[in-house]
Amino acid sequence: YPGFKSISGFELFLKFKEHAKEYEFTEKAEQIISIERQESWHGGQVIFILKTKKEKFNAKSVLFATGSKYRKLPLSEAQKFEHRGVHYCALCDGFAYKNKTVAVVGGGDAAVRETLELVGLAKKVYLIARGEQLKGEAVNLQKVRENSKIEIILSANLVKILGNDKIEAIEIDRPYQNSNQIILDGIFVAIGHEPNSALAEQIGVKLNQKKEIIIDRYSQTNIAGVYAAGDVVDSEFKQLITGCAEAVRAVYAAFEHITHNMEHVLCVPCSMFHDNNSH
Repeated sequence: YPGFKSISGFELFLKFKEHAKEYEFTEKAEQIISIERQESWHGGQVIFILKTKKEKFNAKSVLFATGSKYRKLPLSEAQKFEHRGVHYCALCDGFAYKNKTVAVVGGGDAAVRETLELVGLAKKVYLIARGEQLKGEAVNLQKVRENSKIEIILSANLVKILGNDKIEAIEIDRPYQNSNQIILDGIFVAIGHEPNSALAEQIGVKLNQKKEIIIDRYSQTNIAGVYAAGDVVDSEFKQLITGCAEAVRAVYAAFEHITHNMEHVLCVPCSMFHDNNSH
């Protein structure tokens, strides 16, 4: 991230939070479980109702920065060994496999980068891809191919994880060196991400085929007053700096949207309604 030679995501988050505290804002550490759109009586202004398990909030604008989650292996054993042998982040969990044997599952640039992260710790890394070739940046592919500690297995699918209290081996759907089983200590999964867009979909936000939120250059969705930024959107290049830029555009656009709508709100006296309890 610009301004730092090296910094972890969590450290940068803390710096963002410390900076934000210089201004007045309300922080709520709660999970939103549902969102509704409601047209208020005055001027046809749309209000968004956000509900948690404890309370609800009314908002004139919503910014979805809900990110994404790791796509997981469709194996029952993967759930059993999750975080106890099956991992999704080499930078986070790779230290536990120093001088051990691991496998990276995936064929894209993320899998290639995970492999390069692990090879500095593990004694051996298998890179297992279901495709006929790896996809990634040329410089990373070259490093992987030239490293003697890395074995690339193409056109193969992981079909079973073997072990009792810990992972002992994996099974793939084709022979490799005269066997379908590979003895190892851990697995790192890098088969992509799934955007956390279910909440946005509840209010009719348009998604693409990957379930990513579709935004324009102002980070606006197809619904006025609703914006999105970061890994949940349909931007091809997803990095922290691009997510920040999308959020900045979204906040500016949201401010313009709210200001414009406030200028056009018509205040109608309650006496004009037959129901004296209308508000």
